[in-house]
Amino acid sequence: MQPKTAKSAVAKSSSALADLISILDLEPLEENLFRGRSPQDGWQRVYGGQVLGQALVAAVRTVPPERIAHSLHAYFLLPGDPTRPIIYNVERVRDGGSFTTRRVTGIQRGRAMFVMSASFHIAEPGLDHQDPMPNVPPPEDLPSEQQLKAQLLSRLPETMKSYWERERPIEMRPIDVTRYFAREARTPEQMVWMRASGRLPDALPLHQCVLAYASDFTLLDTALIAHGKLMFDRDIQLASLDHALWLHRPFRADDWLLYVQTSPSGHGARGFCRGSVFTRDGSLVASVAQEGLMRERSDTTLRMGKK
Repeated sequence: MQPKTAKSAVAKSSSALADLISILDLEPLEENLFRGRSPQDGWQRVYGGQVLGQALVAAVRTVPPERIAHSLHAYFLLPGDPTRPIIYNVERVRDGGSFTTRRVTGIQRGRAMFVMSASFHIAEPGLDHQDPMPNVPPPEDLPSEQQLKAQLLSRLPETMKSYWERERPIEMRPIDVTRYFAREARTPEQMVWMRASGRLPDALPLHQCVLAYASDFTLLDTALIAHGKLMFDRDIQLASLDHALWLHRPFRADDWLLYVQTSPSGHGARGFCRGSVFTRDGSLVASVAQEGLMRERSDTTLRMGKK
């Protein structure tokens, strides 16, 4: 993976995507030690998908190119501070005959704020099966983000407007946008087409890192659908606690991918969500699972700023 080449390749298509490729281009400090930065876009904490993507980049750089990531399991320990760099320390746990294992620790202010284990596998033939993709409209039949902004931005809650107004590196087309306006409890499931907002180079590890970045979008929000809540509601504290990603088959992150998301459980101030990622021809390329904090906040808590 060559992030600098990638950045120049996408710069003309999307400045937001070029910025994403730039932040994935970690600075090597020493063997197994890398430094990552965060975009200075005004968010109070680092987006979890950014840390997932950067940690996977760090692991990839210590693994032979013929071994491809097939799974990662991560815990978010502390909120990331976007004003400070993140140091990624890679531990070379095992280099076996077919599999390679790495452990990555993200560090800020001398404390671990993120840990991840990742496994890599050489390509080999084997038995093949998968779940079918749901029957949904293709992305061309759905409004683009520009069309959605023009039609719906004025109707969105104020807390969501700034989020949707930003240029983003991942283009998203929800199958059903009514959940952003309706407050009734529904079955906790949603589907969205997504892709990188510009062309990416032909490097599978880069596409995997971009998907790791995107896989944190909207997933935990699915649990709120069961309660008629939105992720920007002030009376809800929402934060990723852990994240698992299995990479089943090759894909391109700059082609349309269908992200099917469900939430089987919410209990004890935690929401659990699962996701499946399909190519437009129906190939299941990734599976995702995440548990997150889903805490109700009282008026007293809001006034005092307690967590």
